Amino acid sequence: MQISEKIDSLIHTILQKAENQRELLIGACQSDVKLTNTQEHILMLLANENLTNTDLAKRLNLTQAAMTKAVKSLVQQGMLETIKNQSDARQTYFKLTDLAMPIAQEHAYHHSQTLAAYDRVLEAFDEKETQVIDRFIGILKKELGE
Repeated sequence: MQISEKIDSLIHTILQKAENQRELLIGACQSDVKLTNTQEHILMLLANENLTNTDLAKRLNLTQAAMTKAVKSLVQQGMLETIKNQSDARQTYFKLTDLAMPIAQEHAYHHSQTLAAYDRVLEAFDEKETQVIDRFIGILKKELGE
């Protein structure tokens, strides 16, 4: 994992602990659709694969109830479709609709812009210094319980 990704992961963890799932991203969604950062992140994850409510909750470190609420709203807004598992009807997967794809792509773009900003900051440090930063991040993440 590149150090820019580790910084992103660390900041995301801190924000999750302190502000209930807010993200620190460069840029803001330009669509007229009013979604939370968590909902936009759900769309970004589902742009790459169909996932269940449980899968999404684990990836975003959310409770099942919080995920159900976020996903239900996205389904009602026409952003997600539900797909029943053919072999196990108890499992429901979520898939993006065409309406949601631009929002998911924009959110992914903001993630890439955020990582690029971290890379620009890290250019001010030599390799030895970035190793110290990397070690610091690892130790702090352990302290935060990740």
